[in-house]
Amino acid sequence: MKGVVSKVSNNPRGKNSLAAVKGTDRTRTILIQVGVAVVLLALIAAIGISIAVKHSKKTSDANARPTIAATAPTGPGGVAGSITSNGSIRIGKPDAKVTVRVVADLQCPVCQGFEAANGQTLEDEVNNGTAAVEYNLIAFLDESSMGARYSSRAANAAYCVATADPSKFQNWVASMYQQQPQEGTTGLPDSKIIQITTAAGYTDPSVAQCITSDKYDGFVQKTTQEVINSGIHATPTVFVNGKQVDSNDRATLFNPGGIKATIEAAAK
Repeated sequence: MKGVVSKVSNNPRGKNSLAAVKGTDRTRTILIQVGVAVVLLALIAAIGISIAVKHSKKTSDANARPTIAATAPTGPGGVAGSITSNGSIRIGKPDAKVTVRVVADLQCPVCQGFEAANGQTLEDEVNNGTAAVEYNLIAFLDESSMGARYSSRAANAAYCVATADPSKFQNWVASMYQQQPQEGTTGLPDSKIIQITTAAGYTDPSVAQCITSDKYDGFVQKTTQEVINSGIHATPTVFVNGKQVDSNDRATLFNPGGIKATIEAAAK
């Protein structure tokens, strides 16, 4: 019996077993910590790559300035297009007496109201040679499309279509406003913008590619910031020959054809 007791008390196997258990737990803890570290490093690397890709894309886009070729199609009576120094899309004859600048966001419902009231008038005044219209389309309302950046994507699309064929641009703008999505939604997907664009007569695949690639996104952001820096903080903001139309002048801005009288007065 003593031998048994002595064997139990002196045998080091009990200590080794306890050490082995502790060693196993310690090894398991280390492996878990290593596993977590590997996952975190992979996540950080993925985020870093994503940021780098986005940064690279923005840098590339920032260097893409839209231009309208001298050989671009012209509208009725020789109506042509160009990109102005402030990034506006100018539609009209070079010798037009009146310049109407419309600072707008294609997501803006008040801008939609201005277009519904005056879009046809602006097109008529362009076609008869009285006025040229500068569409200064910006991205004020990206935050209203649940992260989908609809304002930016729509403005990018505007440059895509204008550079392809300015003669159809005003019709495209009207169609975009007619199908304007509600604020607080993700806005129109690129596929729907392309559908509207195709229906407006832009069938060249390069236009669709320009839209899906956000080719002019960097330029849109730059132009938007320049508009904000100039002191404009609301859309639509409308100028006729450099003079701002009072934002409270609802008759001019929102009555059907309301801006016609202002254009004709400026042409005299």
